[in-house]
Amino acid sequence: MSDDAPGGGRSGGGWRGNNPWWIPRALGKMPDLPPNQVRMLGVIALALVFENYDQAMLTAALKQIAETFQVPESEIGGLLGWVHLGAIPAFLVIPFADRIGRRRLFLVSMIVLGLATFGAAFSQSVGQFIALQMISRTFMVTTSATAFVMVTEEFPAEHRGWGIGILGALATLGYGLGLLLFAGIDYLPYGWRAMYLVGIAPVALLPMFRRELKETGRFDSLRASRSERGEDLGGWFRPFAILVKRYPMRTAAISLIGALSSAGHTAAFQFSAFFVQQEHGWRPGQYTLMAVAAGVIGIIGHPYAGRLADRKGRRSVGFVFFAAYPLLVYAFYHAPGVWLPLLWIPLIFTLTGAGTIQRAIATELFPTASRATASGWMMVCEAGGRSAGLFLVAWGTPEGSSNTAMICWVACFCLLAALLLLFLPETGRRELESISEGDPVRAS
Repeated sequence: MSDDAPGGGRSGGGWRGNNPWWIPRALGKMPDLPPNQVRMLGVIALALVFENYDQAMLTAALKQIAETFQVPESEIGGLLGWVHLGAIPAFLVIPFADRIGRRRLFLVSMIVLGLATFGAAFSQSVGQFIALQMISRTFMVTTSATAFVMVTEEFPAEHRGWGIGILGALATLGYGLGLLLFAGIDYLPYGWRAMYLVGIAPVALLPMFRRELKETGRFDSLRASRSERGEDLGGWFRPFAILVKRYPMRTAAISLIGALSSAGHTAAFQFSAFFVQQEHGWRPGQYTLMAVAAGVIGIIGHPYAGRLADRKGRRSVGFVFFAAYPLLVYAFYHAPGVWLPLLWIPLIFTLTGAGTIQRAIATELFPTASRATASGWMMVCEAGGRSAGLFLVAWGTPEGSSNTAMICWVACFCLLAALLLLFLPETGRRELESISEGDPVRAS
């Protein structure tokens, strides 16, 4: 068996009948899958619910947090930029998933993420809040990168896109939880701080995650084959060295796609709650109603993009999702208030669909020995792009002015990401082992 031989074959009979209760039928019918893969998907999705909850709090409660620490609107982009820079150190952590295993790093990341989120509730200064949120971002990226690698390695080629998409859709339930709490922020004891206290939940559930989550078959195969040859899994930096030396063009491409798309996506999405409260005078509950009601329809973009990409290919489907986003951002930030809920649906649809394509290509283009590192590296580049986009918004917004114009300009970076995507090899419906051969800039 080769280093990269399929390891997702821990299957019994296929899953028959209706979706399990935790996959709403609105997200489409689940394909035939072995029960162990379905169970793994559910456990990982539950973990990512808490990761998305953490992200939702900063987006929804941004105005209240800024008021607590007396941060003016012209400097909020800088505050967010520093927070998102916290994902950069994940580059030092994620390679361990290719050395000690996906499961172990996933569990450790969940613990640190939960503790840092919980600690943010007790911040006494904006500096303390930023520091704790930077730690959260480091392990948020590590948790997410490892999760998508596990699904990629365990799911069959014809359903990988669906698996990645449905994981993203289920994870967004964390956004819903955060938004529901945000709706009552004016009545919660300690306001936004109470929302951060909930972040300790994954630590409390750790025994269940340890019991239910197994190592991927592909990583077990890699570890076993190298053990037979008397090799270890190499040093900490080896997985990234493989990416740079063997796959330089692919590594450069996913780096740019991750940075450019995230700069465009984040600037628009991160300011959405602030915008509707500041420019349209909405109450927190009104934003929650829009985000949840319209967002429930919008998140179908995750599994829809996954299924469509399984049939039509990653490149063409991804191009449409990336290219449409800047147009929708401009419409959202310039439309009358009554139109915002209707525009929010396609905005979230394209955002989630593009995210599914990004997760797929970052995990599919590389071999098992470096797959987690590749996924994590794209997320680190995304973090850099998010910070750069937010800093650009702050830099281009004069003091005392609205940041709407800069948000719309930064969203246009998604167009460049769309073009770059066309130059990558097509990975849809191909076995991982065949994809990782060679490094053409573009291959059939």
